[in-house]
Parts: sequence; C-alpha cells; structure tokens
Amino acid sequence: MIYRFRVLLDTEAEEDVFRDIEIRETDTLEDLHNTIIQAFGFDGSEMASFYISNEEWEQGEEVSLFDLSDDGNARLMNETTINDVVHEAQTKLIYIYDFFKMWTFLVELGEIVDETEGFDYPNLMFAQGQLPDEAPDKQFEGEMEDDFNFEEEDLDSYEDFDFDENWN
Repeated sequence: MIYRFRVLLDTEAEEDVFRDIEIRETDTLEDLHNTIIQAFGFDGSEMASFYISNEEWEQGEEVSLFDLSDDGNARLMNETTINDVVHEAQTKLIYIYDFFKMWTFLVELGEIVDETEGFDYPNLMFAQGQLPDEAPDKQFEGEMEDDFNFEEEDLDSYEDFDFDENWN
C-alpha cells in the first residue's frame, strides 16, 4: 500500500508551505526523512527526529535519526517502518529537522491507496510555497522551573558539582 502524506511547515505565516508525498507503507522513517529533506531543499546534514503525535498535535514518543541516548535504547528511523507508527488510527507525526534552528513540520497521513505498477516511490506529488530563509519562531508551552538563580550561585566553586576534576 502507498501512504500519501501532507508535510506542513508549522508556521503562523499567511501562506501555507507544504509538500504532498507518496511513499510505501513498508519503507522506513529514514526513507520518509530523506524524502522530506529533498522535497524542502535541505542538505540533510543536520539531526532530525519524528515524534508520534495525537489528534491535538502533542509530541509523543521520539524516533530519532541517530541514537544519542545514554542507554543505547533509542528508537531509530532506519529500524522503524512507517506502518509501525502510522496507520488509519494513528495518522499524525511531528518532524523536527535541525535542533538548533527547529524546523518543525506537521506530517499527516491523508490517504492510503494501492501501489501503481511501474511508478517510482517515494514520489513528490505536490509542492506549495517556499521555505522562509529562517525557521519560524516557536512558542513552546509548558512551565519552566525557575529554581536556579545564576546570580545567587557560585559557579566558580567546583566542589558543588558532581564530577571528577581530573577526568581526563
């Protein structure tokens, strides 16, 4: 089966910037990642992750490009097929490219169709709008703990930190 996704830049701009992509359900999230970066003109040199999302676009479990976790148990794009995380009951993903610039895209399954013989997949079906020069500013929700006061802390005193000064 072929999954048809709409990949929408998460922005408050007047003009929507999106790409409609067709890809096999058995391809990996890394294949989808590569298709997205090509469709939007990124060079592919930055870190990226998908996040499983609910109907309210809340960020859930991460599927990353590389395992940067301390325990080595991260879920990886190249080991996760698209149909493992997206199906008729679970249609939304959040995709973040370049964690310094935070290019954020909303990825939604729009349709599941039969594969067309002799057709190459993945396929960019439609492109709307141009990426801005810089990633849109993001307003993150939630509360930040404000219990660390830099002015009151003595950052020159290493005794309070939990590490070995002569680690190398």
